[in-house]
Amino acid sequence: MTLAFITPLRHPHNSADYGQVESLLKDTLASISRQTSEDFVAIVVGNRAPAFPLPRRTHFVNVDFPPPSALHGPCTGRLPSVWDKCTKLGIGLIAARDFAPDYVMFADADDFVHRDLAAFTRAHPGQPGWVMKRGLIYSRRRNAYGVRRHLHRICGSSHVVPFDAYGVPSALTVSATQQEVALAFRDYAERVLGGHRYAYEWWADRGRRLQPLPFAGAVYHVDHGENHSGSQLLGPGLPYRSHLERDFGIRPSRGTASTLWCSVGPAAMKPDLRPRRPFFMRAKADTLESYSAGLQSV
Repeated sequence: MTLAFITPLRHPHNSADYGQVESLLKDTLASISRQTSEDFVAIVVGNRAPAFPLPRRTHFVNVDFPPPSALHGPCTGRLPSVWDKCTKLGIGLIAARDFAPDYVMFADADDFVHRDLAAFTRAHPGQPGWVMKRGLIYSRRRNAYGVRRHLHRICGSSHVVPFDAYGVPSALTVSATQQEVALAFRDYAERVLGGHRYAYEWWADRGRRLQPLPFAGAVYHVDHGENHSGSQLLGPGLPYRSHLERDFGIRPSRGTASTLWCSVGPAAMKPDLRPRRPFFMRAKADTLESYSAGLQSV
């Protein structure tokens, strides 16, 4: 019984600091490699091989996909981000086929996962999959965290689904183009591969009832400057506790006094002053299909 973790790595052009991107990835892979069961494999898909040695049972798949946006930085807009992510996850699924996994979990390249996920899936064969409704959000900048009751709404590292559910075409290889990948996985490219907010409902509408994972399976990592969503941990937070390292491999980033100050002191009361456009000024919703068609016409 094998669990495949698949991690898409953003294009170097669409990052504020690619060294930071690789540092975040290194921590994510270290978290994955702490699994208490050997029945797992980790697959990273990206445009540039990491500059650090990969942990055990981790494989890198190189792609030459172009930047999804001409903008330099992580905040590229929804569709460019979805396009890049979903096609890289598609390549990851193709690569995972060689390992014949029973389950697949998409893990974002900055998040942390619980050390018992592989052991849990091994102990529960033949299940329809799991959704991480309960999980944690962590800010390394503040060394604080919070509990979230609907993690799957805000974090991409929140679903474990049987590999067979994705119907990976046998003829497709890791050298496929983005258009070929998007076409092969068109039924769920935008809602499942590129997005996560309504993936639980998407699977349910098709007869697959994902069960709530009975423990916090992942940590959503924010406040590091490379979130395409710009997410933050706002308001008072819980000061760092040792279970974060025990279960997820998260080491403290501050001393005790500094952590308390940033968690519950005046620094924690910072309001959200990010400007937001009124709904009538926001870009009209578009589809991944039209975005892909636009790329091909360029």
